[in-house]
Amino acid sequence: MASHHCFHVTSLLLVLFSAFSVCCASRVLATQDLQLLRYHKGALLQGSISINLIWYGNFKPSQRAIVSDFIVSLSGSAATQSNPSVATWWKGVEKYYHLANSKNPSSLSLHLGKQILDEKYSLGKSLSEKQVVQLASKGDQKNAINVVLTASDVTVSGFCVNRCGTHGSKSSVVKGKNQKFAYIWVGNSERQCPGYCAWPFHQPIYGPQNPPLGSPNNDVGMDGAMTVLSGLLAGTATNPFGNGFYQGPATAPLEASSACPGVYGKGAYPGYAGDLLLDPTTGASYNAHGVNDRKYLLPAIYDPSTSKCSTLV
Repeated sequence: MASHHCFHVTSLLLVLFSAFSVCCASRVLATQDLQLLRYHKGALLQGSISINLIWYGNFKPSQRAIVSDFIVSLSGSAATQSNPSVATWWKGVEKYYHLANSKNPSSLSLHLGKQILDEKYSLGKSLSEKQVVQLASKGDQKNAINVVLTASDVTVSGFCVNRCGTHGSKSSVVKGKNQKFAYIWVGNSERQCPGYCAWPFHQPIYGPQNPPLGSPNNDVGMDGAMTVLSGLLAGTATNPFGNGFYQGPATAPLEASSACPGVYGKGAYPGYAGDLLLDPTTGASYNAHGVNDRKYLLPAIYDPSTSKCSTLV
């Protein structure tokens, strides 16, 4: 049975109205009341984990490169990245592994795995949750995070209505043994709901109507998807099977990134992403450098050692 933890579009909207929404639920948690996300003693990912990308629909090579470069950038052994870097951001997630077992913390190494293209929409252009999991199953069934990315002309159950993406897990049998793999789904919101899922690169549908920020890779839909994907990846690493680090009920968990919705830099407040870096050439806003001179806007991570949302800038 898969567990589903959503990047809830309502959380962004509630941020604009001065409150924090819990993923997939209506609970609200004020900033000053944030407490340590409790560890529920479940298994965390460990060892060498491949991140496999399943591209569903029509994506340009340049769009695929935005995501694959981000995955490569997560590794501290990746080619030198300027600071602040994607790899530094990921170290904030790794803190949870030391918290789970300070004497013998798990070692987690992420690497880019397979890239599977389904450009002919094998399941059509309207997908159910079950079909998303079916697509995720095309990746490795063991030691993997299988990421399904749906193109801008693909509708997914709940997309743009109450979520921008989700993560969960699925059980499978590998060589006679029961195994679980983690998966993530993220949609490109460029055509369907950029005001929901691509903020702050698009003006929000509701709330303060501040001008949108310039997107670091000059692609509003994909840069919006990257903010969602990075947050879900943090949630997957710290709560992969529904019994890791979270707060609240397991069916509506508050996780490492969703505890800090709408926060990307210091000084963030409802409708304002925070004080970010600005590319003098393109005018784009970002907070992290990656490989191949990439720039990304990554969400704050709840720091268990300070009980605060930690940002790169």
